[in-house]
Amino acid sequence: MTTLLVTHAACAAHDMGEGHPERPQRLRAIEQALEHEMFQLLVRENAPRAAIAALTRVHPAEYVAAIEQASPSRGRVQLDADTAMSPGTWEAALRSAGGAIYAVDEVALGRVDNAFVATRPPGHHAESATPMGFCFFNNAAIAARHAQAAHGIERVAIVDFDVHHGNGTQDIFWSDKSVMYASTHQMPLYPGTGARSECGEHDQIVNAPLRAGDGGETFREAFTQAILPRLDAFSPDLIVVSAGFDAHYRDPLGNLNLREADFVWATQRVMALAQKRCGGRVVSLLEGGYDLEGLSRSAAGHVGALMGG
Repeated sequence: MTTLLVTHAACAAHDMGEGHPERPQRLRAIEQALEHEMFQLLVRENAPRAAIAALTRVHPAEYVAAIEQASPSRGRVQLDADTAMSPGTWEAALRSAGGAIYAVDEVALGRVDNAFVATRPPGHHAESATPMGFCFFNNAAIAARHAQAAHGIERVAIVDFDVHHGNGTQDIFWSDKSVMYASTHQMPLYPGTGARSECGEHDQIVNAPLRAGDGGETFREAFTQAILPRLDAFSPDLIVVSAGFDAHYRDPLGNLNLREADFVWATQRVMALAQKRCGGRVVSLLEGGYDLEGLSRSAAGHVGALMGG
């Protein structure tokens, strides 16, 4: 397997304030884990800036302009109780979306087998015209739309195992039968969406909520029974993973009890299905994960699995 790692130093300049869980140290923790000898064969590239036209496939132009205009030259601007902009946020958000786009290009053109995009801010809570939950632009949705527009990929599946439900991704694709969204997540928990009954207009949204305290066995059962059969039946041309690692037992923002081996297992199952249905084409995007040790170990396991380990 040839696996691409996409990141950018500018993503560490996004700073939402002291004590905020979505902090620059998250990326450094992942970088340090991926400096191990076992990752020496990774193809490493810097994330380019996303073109505005790529963002506006998902977000209204007025919204994109409003986010740019809100960007402060100093200090911080609070967009909601959880989400703030610093002087480095706009550039980081463009690089985060741009990394997702670049990864899609490389995978779709067959230059690499799969990719992991280690950037921030994350994206899956961002709705089409609402920033929330630490997110400004929905990177997974932008990746899916770019795949369709630039590479003629028809059917994209987005698999999300973050502890929080990706309300933004679900909202964006609610009425789109060409994109499947499938999520395991803790419920009840922020943002309050993700019930099994939320199925989309074309029954292409699959929610498999878990309860506080659930661990790997329950997670794997949900993945095996609810997610994978529907993913197989959808027969995607590309799989995008919203790879949040905050379902780890150490994470302060969730109450699930997953371990690194569970993320490895889920990655391997997604890869096996991708090999069957779409030539192994998988693009994974970093979402949550707020305990640095849990994040670094889980991300390392995830990337190792992408590499075929």
